[in-house]
Parts: sequence; C-alpha cells; structure tokens
Amino acid sequence: MNTKFSAKLFVLPFTVALAAVLATTGCKKGITRITPLPGPPQPIVSDNGSVPPNGGQIPGGANPFGSGSGVGSQPIATSTNWDPADTIQDRSALAAYTVHFQFDSAVVQDSEQSNLSAVAQALNADPNVKLLIEGNCDERGTEEYNRALGERRALALRQALAGQGIDANRIRTISYGKDKPVDPAHNSAAWAKNRRGDFVLCHPKSGV
Repeated sequence: MNTKFSAKLFVLPFTVALAAVLATTGCKKGITRITPLPGPPQPIVSDNGSVPPNGGQIPGGANPFGSGSGVGSQPIATSTNWDPADTIQDRSALAAYTVHFQFDSAVVQDSEQSNLSAVAQALNADPNVKLLIEGNCDERGTEEYNRALGERRALALRQALAGQGIDANRIRTISYGKDKPVDPAHNSAAWAKNRRGDFVLCHPKSGV
C-alpha cells in the first residue's frame, strides 16, 4: 500500500476528533460556552433606563404591546443623576410650547420645531435650570402600550433638544401613558390634544 495514502488515513480521523473536542470545550485561550439560564426572558432596558423603541419589555416585566399586568399605575421614568422632586417645578413657563404627536407615533413633526426651539432657548438662558418632559397618550390602547408609547415620545423630544445643543443630562423624561388627559372627552379632538409631550421647567431649590 502507498505509504503517503496510509498516513492520510491515519491523520484524518485524528483531525476530526480534535475538531470535535475544540468545538465543545473551546481552545486553550479560554473560550467558554454560555448556557442560557432557565426562566422567562429578562426585560430589555436601554442604557438610560428607558424603554427601547424595538418592542422590548418595559421595567416590571410587562410587554408594552400586550395586555398583561406588571406596570399598574406606575409611570416609567428615565434614570438620571437628579430628581425632579428636589427642584421647584414651574409648569406654566413652557406650557405654551407643548408638542403634539400623530396617532400611535413618537415622531416629532416639523410643525413642532418652533416649540422645541423655544424650549431650548429657555434652557440656554439659564444653565442652572433643568427640564422634565412628560409623555402622554390618548385613551385608546392598553395601559402598558400607552405607557411605553408615552416614554418613546418623551425620549424623542429629549433627543431633539440634544440635537439643538442642550445637554441631555439636564433632561429627565417620564411617561404617564393615558393617565393624565388634558381633555377627558371621547372624540378625535380630545385625543389629538392628549397625544402630547409637556415641558416642566425645574429650578434648583435655594441652598441646593
């Protein structure tokens, strides 16, 4: 028998066996295989503590597109290094610049850019003030879905203001979903008013 051919027959099974061992144990540099933990999937939360716009679960374990429980009446808020409760909140200063949204949308319309510019101007005028953005929805849809949609709207406004040069760390967002309508009627005109983002100017307390 040909000597080279015999050597190939010997080496081939050895090579296949070695490849199988490396595939299951990893190479000597420390590759390990991770086995998923049992149980339900964990909530998907972005790096600022908010709900991502990709359908991930909202904090509390409920799916924003479902009808399950888990959120209750608790609003969703971004995680920041300041608390609006520690400030003096002025709801009237920017009340005229409320931004409204189309049905089931978190896209900031071009027609709302003048309101955003006015808010940015107010923040630029006083570097000590901060901003709370409240996301709101109309009454249609589940509580969980509207809570997530309200947060996406507030985050969209936060991003738009950051695009105008405002430090995003000065802005906190919170979603009230459909819990705080400005018009309690059950018609298209009321729904249009309730799909909104409100701006609350937050002044530091004296001595803080």
